[in-house]
Amino acid sequence: MKSIAAQNYYVHFNENAYSAINNSLETNRYSKIFILVDEQTHEYCLPTFMSNIVGEYDFEIIEIESGEIYKNIETATQVWLALSELNADRKSLLINLGGGVVTDLGGFIASTYQRGIHFINVPTTLLSMVDASIGGKTGIDLGVIKNQIGVINTPEMVLIDTSFLQTLPREQMRSGLAEMLKHGLIQDEQYWKKMTHLNQLNEEILDELIYHSVIIKNKVVTQDPTEKNLRKTLNFGHTLGHAIESYFLQSDEKKMLLHGEAIAIGMILAAYLSSEVTGFPVEQRDEIKEVLHSFYDSVFFEPNDIEAIIALLKYDKKNTHGNINFVLLETIGNPIIDITVSNELIYSAFEYYNS
Repeated sequence: MKSIAAQNYYVHFNENAYSAINNSLETNRYSKIFILVDEQTHEYCLPTFMSNIVGEYDFEIIEIESGEIYKNIETATQVWLALSELNADRKSLLINLGGGVVTDLGGFIASTYQRGIHFINVPTTLLSMVDASIGGKTGIDLGVIKNQIGVINTPEMVLIDTSFLQTLPREQMRSGLAEMLKHGLIQDEQYWKKMTHLNQLNEEILDELIYHSVIIKNKVVTQDPTEKNLRKTLNFGHTLGHAIESYFLQSDEKKMLLHGEAIAIGMILAAYLSSEVTGFPVEQRDEIKEVLHSFYDSVFFEPNDIEAIIALLKYDKKNTHGNINFVLLETIGNPIIDITVSNELIYSAFEYYNS
């Protein structure tokens, strides 16, 4: 697959990815090279990655624990300390080999260590390939509040090796599919229809869909890198989705939801809000609900759950001047931004979801 030109960097795929990084390592002659992994990518992905590196380099491996609960300032501090103890300087390179937690966290660490060192993202999950590693957003969670601390800073390159997906659990694959479905809803109705009619997901079809998703996200981000207007559309389903994800993350009584599982719920809710606010066709609203329920298990929300989720909306990063701003749809492929919605409508959206 042909490499995709992004803002100040390229996204390379499969064989081209390793050619690109080998050329970069030879050309840049970094003083130190660090690879950030979690225990899963250390075991399942690092051997494949290292086997494709040509040349003699002294890599230092830094391992963190996997999971969203570790994407925080404490983990970042531990990695900053490790870099300092291992004599990382401003000519060092950090390679982030992992899912969205690793690429978000690693990008933030590299962007702030000694005011910034080079980093390369090597996403190993479907979610990170089509979303987290693309676009330059880096960051950590503040308690259970998603991505509250961070900077926008682009990597040297993004390397997508789809063979890493062979070891990915089914639920993690489904989590990534949510962002791909979202890309269709906000940008490309034909892509949405293609995603919804998947009977099987073989390697060739998956590579094609991933490539198309990266093109969609990159097109949006390139036009609006700092999220002033168009890039906000990528948050379709995320206003309530992030609040739901945070609520389930902090609850001792709820099973934690993966990012894509929460965003799928958020998209059903946003589709309902769209039908009530923008005139989004009811039949398309119901189609979105049916399709997403075919991919993801339903979750029932009690009144106290909904109240707590609405309370978390105040932390959403799209909010301005005290208003909670939603991304809604006028039609599939035609989103609108900065729409305020009443709490009454949000309660109605949950009733629709529960029905």
